[in-house]
Amino acid sequence: MSLGQSMLGEFDHEMANSRRTLERIPLNKLEWKPDPRSMPLGQLAGHVVEMLGWGSMVLTAPSMDVNPGDHKPYIPQSREELLSEFDKNVASLRSTLASAKDEDMMKEWALRISGQVLFAMPRAAVMRTMIMNHIIHHRAQLTVYYRLNGVPVPALYGPSADEGQMGASA
Repeated sequence: MSLGQSMLGEFDHEMANSRRTLERIPLNKLEWKPDPRSMPLGQLAGHVVEMLGWGSMVLTAPSMDVNPGDHKPYIPQSREELLSEFDKNVASLRSTLASAKDEDMMKEWALRISGQVLFAMPRAAVMRTMIMNHIIHHRAQLTVYYRLNGVPVPALYGPSADEGQMGASA
């Protein structure tokens, strides 16, 4: 089993949890944020989706150079659009991850901000930290936004206050 293939079980589990979270996005609250310094809810949900697209790039390109002034964040206009883009990005990244060769997973990948290296590490580590863990982090933020707006929080790693069982409304 390759490194990429060994990540698929966790990837599938986390993407199912992410989809379950994104399915609840309150469309009338896309601009809501808990603090002026926070990302609006719609942009945060879009960020989870766009990071999946970055995962495929991590596995196929040597680096990514982000110019903050040029980045236009993905902000969904509907639940259907958000979930369709999510499903497309999950399928693409899953396929790329499943076919990744171990030697490619161990090649260094760099994230640059306006040409300056922010970090460089093996692709396998980037998949774990900057893709999987980063998505989980922002998904957790979404659940806080949901709680603050009265949106039921899904059971992700066990029951939530809103769902006594995994995936079932209480």
